[in-house]
Amino acid sequence: MTYAHANAEYLRPVLRDAHGRVIRDLRISITDRCNFRCTYCMPESSVTWKAVEALLTTDEIVTLAQIFVALGIEKLRVTGGEALLRDDVVTLVERLARLPGITDLALTTNGYRFETYAAALAAAGLRRITISLDSLRDDTFHRLTRVRGLARVLRAIELAHRYRLTPVRVNCVLMRGINDNEIEAFADFARAWDVSLRFIEYMPLDGPGEWRRELVVPGREVYARIQARHPLTPVAGQSPSETARRYRFADGAPGEIGIIAPVTEPFCGACSRLRLTADGKLRTCLFSVVEYDLRDALRAGAGRQELAARIIAAVAKKEAGHRINEPDFILPSRTMSCIGG
Repeated sequence: MTYAHANAEYLRPVLRDAHGRVIRDLRISITDRCNFRCTYCMPESSVTWKAVEALLTTDEIVTLAQIFVALGIEKLRVTGGEALLRDDVVTLVERLARLPGITDLALTTNGYRFETYAAALAAAGLRRITISLDSLRDDTFHRLTRVRGLARVLRAIELAHRYRLTPVRVNCVLMRGINDNEIEAFADFARAWDVSLRFIEYMPLDGPGEWRRELVVPGREVYARIQARHPLTPVAGQSPSETARRYRFADGAPGEIGIIAPVTEPFCGACSRLRLTADGKLRTCLFSVVEYDLRDALRAGAGRQELAARIIAAVAKKEAGHRINEPDFILPSRTMSCIGG
């Protein structure tokens, strides 16, 4: 770890990997449980959850977050599973929001339970929200999520605007032959609802192991189809570490389009992210085959300096990139719901 000037009066810690990338983002999964069974994420049945005692407690999450922030992390994202299935989510967000040095605190949800928590989360200090929405059609929504809940997710987007958890991001995982016929409709939706619509390529993280390359809708195709309907212009000042290539509508309409193409156009070279799983494992890549246990060290009495040293050592081994397109690619042992989005 080194230190760099954030301004003339303040030295900000810098967590840097062996490839020279500065690590500023931490995604914290707070549960592996989910009330959806999205086909690209987990099997329909026979899902085994971690025992509650295996998951990090609120105090443990906050302690680890404090250490990460002291090492230079600036952005936190609370994820699941489905984060709103955890009863103490509001308390946790409130405590994370108070950490000095945090410039952004966001939460990812499927939106199904958001109406119950929206006001409290906003009051607790949540700054932004990302809502998953893979279809605007009831039948396709049910086919993908195995839940009848489209109206509740749309309501969640309305509430996110009401409570100014903006810009509101909406994630859509595209799958060939299932929802790729809705690309243009989603672009219209982004304009009408003033959301940042993120199209995400289907990745090999599904529970049943049914991922096939021919089901991937390439980001370049998404761009071309939207460009033909609503001309786009790149958003100025994008950071190289952002996962999405972002575009505004050239006619000045509200909303934004983002394209996340990890399969066909990997962006690993500028990755600034780490992931902490709900059971306290540090992952340096979404597709890591190695995890670093922080929970057991914390419960065994490791102090903050020792935990910081473990984090620094793990970051030094951060992968140069995923190997989805390489012949020796190995699927992660966990599905997306267990890793954290």
